[in-house]
Amino acid sequence: MHTVDVNSDLGESYGPWSMGADAEMLRLVTSANVACGGHASDPETMYRTLVLAREYGVVVGAHPGYPDILGFGRRKLPCTPEEAQRFCTAQIGSLMAMASLAGTTVRYVKPHGALNNVAAEDAPLADALALGIRAIGGLALLATAGTELSKAGHRAGVPTYEEIFADRTYTAQGQLVPRSHPRAMITDPAEASDRLIAFFRSGLMPTIDGAAIPLNAHSICIHGDSPHAVSMGQHLRERLEAEGLTIRSFLD
Repeated sequence: MHTVDVNSDLGESYGPWSMGADAEMLRLVTSANVACGGHASDPETMYRTLVLAREYGVVVGAHPGYPDILGFGRRKLPCTPEEAQRFCTAQIGSLMAMASLAGTTVRYVKPHGALNNVAAEDAPLADALALGIRAIGGLALLATAGTELSKAGHRAGVPTYEEIFADRTYTAQGQLVPRSHPRAMITDPAEASDRLIAFFRSGLMPTIDGAAIPLNAHSICIHGDSPHAVSMGQHLRERLEAEGLTIRSFLD
């Protein structure tokens, strides 16, 4: 691999409540997953984030999640796959409309938080989300590598790309370690960079409970709500470029 995308979940503020360092992160990433009113964000936050993304030349993706502002989309809500398809479609449509005002375009979808984690294992939900994206038209899917959601995207004929995480650990089954686990997060930029450099050299991702596993990676995610996001993004870009990788959006 000679090129790789770096993405981050952004636009997650709400009203007077501020989340993340969006302006700083948009100088470091090549793709931005912008919250669209489900787990976070509001019209003004969406608009400001989209304008900054346009100014910095960052590719925009919609980041729909469970409609759960209080839980930041990290709690599984009871709903059918069809209900999830509809609330995701509504959120994506909202961001697409706001992008028209901001002079940019939404080009892909990446589900957020608990919705993404459930769709990684639940094939009916994954299929419903992928078919919803196909129904909108003109959008790609960014899915966690090796998951049911990635498979569903291919089944639906949606252009599908896979991501790995700079700041999250993995189980031997290829799932993200739950955030409740003490080893779920990687906060040291050097540790995160060392792990990813080793991954790109070998194609194998270390796990906390077994052997390393093979994964595909078109993109690397850095969670924008982390207090270490900016330092991790800076360090990671420097290390990847020193390794000879070009940082470029997976859709360029």
